[in-house]
Amino acid sequence: MAVEAVSGNGTEAVAAAPAKEVSTKQASFREESNFLDDLKESERKALAELRDKVEAAIVEGKLFDDGKPEVKEKEKEKEEVKKKAVEKKDEQPEAEEKGEEDGKKEADADEEKKEGVEEGEKKEGQEEGEKEEAEEESGDDTKQEAKKEEEAGEKAAAKEPETAAVVVDKDIALWGVPLLPSKGDEATDVVLLKFLRARDFKAGAAFEMLRRTLRWRRDWTGFGSGAECDADADLPEELAGACYLDGADHEGHPVCYNALGVFADDAVYKKALGTEEGKARFLRWRVRAMERHVAELDLRPGGVASLLQVIDLRNSPGPAKKDFRVAVKQVLDLFQDNYPELVARNILINVPFWYYAFSTLFYPFLTQRTKSKFVVARPSKVTETLLKYIPIEAIPVKYGGLKRDGDTEFSADDGEVAEVTVKGSSTETIEIEATEADATLTWDLTVLGWEVNYKEEFVPADEGSYTIIVRKGKKMASGEEAVRNSFRTGEPGKVVLTVQNTSHRKKKVLFRHKAKSACAKKC
Repeated sequence: MAVEAVSGNGTEAVAAAPAKEVSTKQASFREESNFLDDLKESERKALAELRDKVEAAIVEGKLFDDGKPEVKEKEKEKEEVKKKAVEKKDEQPEAEEKGEEDGKKEADADEEKKEGVEEGEKKEGQEEGEKEEAEEESGDDTKQEAKKEEEAGEKAAAKEPETAAVVVDKDIALWGVPLLPSKGDEATDVVLLKFLRARDFKAGAAFEMLRRTLRWRRDWTGFGSGAECDADADLPEELAGACYLDGADHEGHPVCYNALGVFADDAVYKKALGTEEGKARFLRWRVRAMERHVAELDLRPGGVASLLQVIDLRNSPGPAKKDFRVAVKQVLDLFQDNYPELVARNILINVPFWYYAFSTLFYPFLTQRTKSKFVVARPSKVTETLLKYIPIEAIPVKYGGLKRDGDTEFSADDGEVAEVTVKGSSTETIEIEATEADATLTWDLTVLGWEVNYKEEFVPADEGSYTIIVRKGKKMASGEEAVRNSFRTGEPGKVVLTVQNTSHRKKKVLFRHKAKSACAKKC
């Protein structure tokens, strides 16, 4: 069986060539290497400095120690304990002076009284003396209590450095990678390099970013296994298809598709974003989805250590929807602060006009490096843009590619995708030969941007046989999905696919095919 592309005048138009090779040349971005030998001298020094900071912080148990709030509280408590002890000491001299003054006044009054009353006054004096002794004893007891409290306060103050320090596990890891450099895991440097690149190789800033990320992960409720994490059941079912991994790009990055059009449904919008509880639940769901996607990465030197994100804005709510706007900004902020350099490229497709106004709201909050990773494609350029980064056989059919869910017809072993260029105001034909009878031919075909006339025919090798129309001619709109069809031959011949370009611009046709003989089916 053979395939031939023929122009309208009967001559060969363009030799079939793998689309993958052509598209790979168009890919303009390259990630920095994670191999130490490929780093600049200044970058190696910054990495060494960050390694030392992380090593010391983990070994000394200070990785989570942000210091200020906890230390101030401890000092305040210590001052209060000392203040109470001093106040109780000051109360004792006052009580003793008061007792002496009362005794003098009573003695003067005793001299003026009659002798018959002296005996009674003596008794009262004795009782007063007993009272003073009791007060002195109670004063001694109070002094002892104050002394005990002061000693207890000093002991507590002595223990404060021990309790203030947060115990840091030396096996602490981030995304499954140990952070302690002395453990010798080669993936540790890759993770540290992500934080360094996010902070322009400033070791101090990268270290603080890492600490903030670890504290956030420690306190974030979405990573637990409690009721809050089991609340995904309360989210709309439509969100299941709003964020998913599917295939890989030319460089092996897993491709994450985000379809924001699900929020066009009012019921879905209200349930997911209509309340504060719903927004918090949505945010937890999106973070956990990111965690699952990061788990697919290879964080070793030379491995695929980042994702390619495709964000579909078709039918998504506009900036007038405040809850949607706030939720998007929260996701962007969280990912920028806590998942540095884990996204190689953000491709926004089916971008409406309102996006350009919307982007002015959140672009100022993005770093220049993050901004440089954004690619924007209008609806008419979706397939063409995606093809620069993703093989056509890995692009879903709804975006103009050849990938179908649960596809059993084509696999990676079924041959390369070929391409044909159709010049403006011309016609090209693709011929798929069937050298034997009773064979089944199957093919996929798509045209970037379509806007062409397309038809399919079977032409028998026997000139006496009639041509069979497999698919009637049709004007294909720009948003058409890839065509898949099959034909079972009754005799040798060829299937002819005709593409007529009525515009003045050239069109790119991408196709693949396979054949199954009757003998192969029986065997």
